[in-house]
Amino acid sequence: MNSIQAKTIKIVDYLYSQGIEPKKIQGNNYWYSSPLRKEETPSFKVDCLLNVWYDHGSGKGGNILDLVMAIHNLPNISAALSHLSKESNSFSFQQQDILSSSDKRDQEDKAIQVIKEIPISHPALIDYIQSRHIDLTVAQLYCKEIHYQVQGKNYFAVGFPNDKGGYELSHKSNNESTFKASVSPKHITTIRNSKDTCIVFEGFMDYLSYLTMKNIQHSKADTVILNSISNLSKAIDFITSHQKVYTYLDNDQAGKNATQQISKTCKAVIDKSTDYANYKDLNEWLCKTKLIEKEQQVQKQEQIRKPSRGFRR
Repeated sequence: MNSIQAKTIKIVDYLYSQGIEPKKIQGNNYWYSSPLRKEETPSFKVDCLLNVWYDHGSGKGGNILDLVMAIHNLPNISAALSHLSKESNSFSFQQQDILSSSDKRDQEDKAIQVIKEIPISHPALIDYIQSRHIDLTVAQLYCKEIHYQVQGKNYFAVGFPNDKGGYELSHKSNNESTFKASVSPKHITTIRNSKDTCIVFEGFMDYLSYLTMKNIQHSKADTVILNSISNLSKAIDFITSHQKVYTYLDNDQAGKNATQQISKTCKAVIDKSTDYANYKDLNEWLCKTKLIEKEQQVQKQEQIRKPSRGFRR
């Protein structure tokens, strides 16, 4: 991980991975009790749009690297990068050319502009969905093909809608890594069936993986997709209105912290991440399961093709 990649880590997600939760949220500003010192009134602010922080009590502020060095008393940027690399599975990454500006006017100029929303049909997106072993019919039912523009350049991605009209975007980049971004406003996605059971997912790929593995197109239970672990506070009232809760969150510290927080407010919480304990998330488990099934099918076909060995007379 280099400095450019590190600066795309969402500060609110990093704080959550460290067990640090906001005391209040005002628009794009998240307020915390300072992780750098003891205080009674929260004065540590994170601007989610600019992805920067400022501790009013100490007068210190900066980007994610400055924060990591301050919290862990690290001597330099290299040490901070090493620390972040070890915990990178816990974080969400922002698209650098969209969210790295230090000026709000530049931020608005670089915002994602949606051009059109159509059913998923582009071969590259279909290939991406299939590479994640998601049932294409399920993906087309819940997602759209989003064509958007950033600074005059055109792009497209799989888009998953949230409750406020925004989208979570995902596709495979040129270097085969997964690109993720959001179309504002950032929010949770709820699927309401008037049930007393609720299922919680961290990202929409996990929800689509769940439906694929169950071979269904709709969940009978109420469902919430957080679209970022930092959105838990926006979903907690919906979650706690149910008698039983199943959590399918990532197997990292942030996921464990979120499950613990839900358990504090809900009586019956079943942590389903134990089902895929050796994997990062539900989609990774699905991909591995499908790979094993494919290998087993190949082995069976090879056995069938092998000639039987009998005695010659």
